[in-house]
Amino acid sequence: MKLLLGLLPAILCAQSFTQRGFLETTGQFYPQITTNDNAHITAEALFRYEAFYKPVNGLSLAGAFDARTDTHLQTERELSLSSWDRQRRRPAFEVRRLSATYSRGKFTIEAGKQFIRWGKTDILNPTDRFAPRDFVNVLDNDFLGITAGRVTYGDQANTVEVVFAPRLTPSRVPLLNQRWAVLPTGLPIVERAPNFPGGPQEGVRWNHIGRTAEYSLSFYNGFDHLPLYRAQIDLAPFRIEAQRFYPQMRMYGADAAIPFRLVTLKTEGAYFTSDTPESDHYALYVVQLERQAGEWSFAAGYAGQVITEHGTSLSFSPVRGSTRAIVAHAGYTIDVNRSFSLETVIRQNGNGAYLKPEYTQAFGQHWRLTAGFVLIRGEEGDFLGQYHRNSHGILTVRYSF
Repeated sequence: MKLLLGLLPAILCAQSFTQRGFLETTGQFYPQITTNDNAHITAEALFRYEAFYKPVNGLSLAGAFDARTDTHLQTERELSLSSWDRQRRRPAFEVRRLSATYSRGKFTIEAGKQFIRWGKTDILNPTDRFAPRDFVNVLDNDFLGITAGRVTYGDQANTVEVVFAPRLTPSRVPLLNQRWAVLPTGLPIVERAPNFPGGPQEGVRWNHIGRTAEYSLSFYNGFDHLPLYRAQIDLAPFRIEAQRFYPQMRMYGADAAIPFRLVTLKTEGAYFTSDTPESDHYALYVVQLERQAGEWSFAAGYAGQVITEHGTSLSFSPVRGSTRAIVAHAGYTIDVNRSFSLETVIRQNGNGAYLKPEYTQAFGQHWRLTAGFVLIRGEEGDFLGQYHRNSHGILTVRYSF
């Protein structure tokens, strides 16, 4: 008992609990209608709560919860709690993160629902294989957490990271009856239940920080979190049934960051193969220059794609759809309360482009207003250009606590 009383002050000092969150409402304003969506205005609300607890030295717990709704039926209306993120629509209530992290010496182990990001470039990351996204709105997307175990071993110079996920967490795709799903006119298309793969995903990444450069090598074996589509024609009644499936994928990747006197050169590339006959074999790469100058930050470069073997299925991939293009991002901090950012992707053949400027202003410690718009132009046959009727304004109000 005396020993426990003596250890009690140390235990209490080691404990720490922090929390944060926000309530956010966003309105989107579309000047044009599309063939499958007549709405000009949509609105959504998101409540997010995050908590972090450190019961003892070396052990930390992290959790995050989302509750959301909207006016356009992009969110489910069921009172259920989601954790695997496999619903067609966004869940009304979701465990965004729930993980435990233990560190000792050079070892760190994290298990549970978490966010895993690989790669070094901006806007597009070919090696980000454990980072599915919510593409219900293709150009305004957020990352989804995955349930996985991650072991990291290393020091300041060399780090090895091993990831194991027991099942696939897919990216969300646009809803067929809304404007971000561009479908052929006059054809009745319905969606069948998706065919999710069984089996795990695993990956390993080695990162080195040297005197003159930082670089890494990575390997992934599992499934693509973006789908391919199978189509079946029914004659009575006549309709086309589409089904999502997720091909096997193997990735070999590398990235590097090399600082120079005026700019930092960042490059990232990956080659993808598959045992699924319907899938392409291809390489993605990004080369960009980055610079910080006072209150300005700049990043600009080129994203490329090389297809070595063509598959036979239709695919949905905003990642590949943003390649063979100039990509750029700029940010300016006006003062402690105001900032401006600009993001753009322009296809090299000029058939597709989008531009997204945003202005953000904080009011006191809790309120923040963000206003911007997305301008999309291009041809129907281009991945970006097909959304040329989806240019829209954005207004977001957030209260943080």
